[in-house]
Amino acid sequence: MKLKSVVGSALLLASLLGGTASAQVSLLNASFDVARETFAAINPKFVEHWKATTGEDIKIDQSFAGTSRQAQDIIQGKKVDTVTFNQVTDIEFLAERGAVAKDWATKFPNNSSPYYSTIAFLVRKGNPKNIKSWDDLVRDDVKLVFPNPKTSGNARYTYLASWLYANEAFGGDEAKIKEFVGKVLGNVESFPTGGRGATVAFAQNGQGDVLLTFESEVINIAASDEFKGSELEVVVPPVSVLAEFPVAVVDRVVDQKGTRKEATEYLKFQYTPEIQRLLAGFNYRVTDPAVAKEFESKYAPVKLINPTDVLGSWTDIQSRHFAANGVLDQLLAK
Repeated sequence: MKLKSVVGSALLLASLLGGTASAQVSLLNASFDVARETFAAINPKFVEHWKATTGEDIKIDQSFAGTSRQAQDIIQGKKVDTVTFNQVTDIEFLAERGAVAKDWATKFPNNSSPYYSTIAFLVRKGNPKNIKSWDDLVRDDVKLVFPNPKTSGNARYTYLASWLYANEAFGGDEAKIKEFVGKVLGNVESFPTGGRGATVAFAQNGQGDVLLTFESEVINIAASDEFKGSELEVVVPPVSVLAEFPVAVVDRVVDQKGTRKEATEYLKFQYTPEIQRLLAGFNYRVTDPAVAKEFESKYAPVKLINPTDVLGSWTDIQSRHFAANGVLDQLLAK
């Protein structure tokens, strides 16, 4: 009995010591559908940075999907530490339900958006339909591909970009704006749930004449070995939307897990010059002035319109355009 007791105590002590030694903090970051390659590059750099600065090991797990889907999953219990989204309204959705701080946008610089983009077009070799701007997208002979705005932040920016263009073109005449945006939606041939599905539908399955997605994504697709045989070309319209890419700590989860410090530093890391250059390498427009200057020649000139300058707060935009029976639903039902 004594021998068993000693052995048992030794095993228990070894287990406890082993558990302490092998303990490793892990974070789960939820991001948008087309960000796989970006975070495959960022996350190992943060792991190295964390080890070098703290001596501690950390593991970053990733989840990718349409950001509205991600937000719903978090509310339903998914243990996400940080979100790196492409749509403000989806973080507002989390804030309204207590998962994220109400003042999340003040927690990091630039309204908690370390980088941004806009909506651009991808067309087939030679631009056979001569697509140059938003007006070309409402023609009867043009078919479009972009994700479903009900599930994709990417696609909601496309909706907003078409609305903001029409607002300028028609001097704020709402009847004409709705007619224009309705025609854009009516010309959509394929409505996948996320940006990656839209890319596959257009580039691999040959659907549509134009893919609408983030400028960063269309440039990446056109240069990608994966789609090289498709011979695709980028068209950046002269007017488009300012598409911010907001980040936030999921307070409800980090307080349960005790990972607030790590989650906060992970998001701060995306503002460092090293990661800003990496993001610019993936064709995002970045907020660090010096890095932005380095890369400015790679971007086409475009007038970027902030949705909140025209349509009110993001809360107003969400309730009027994207809520159930909002303007988007009304236009899709026609």
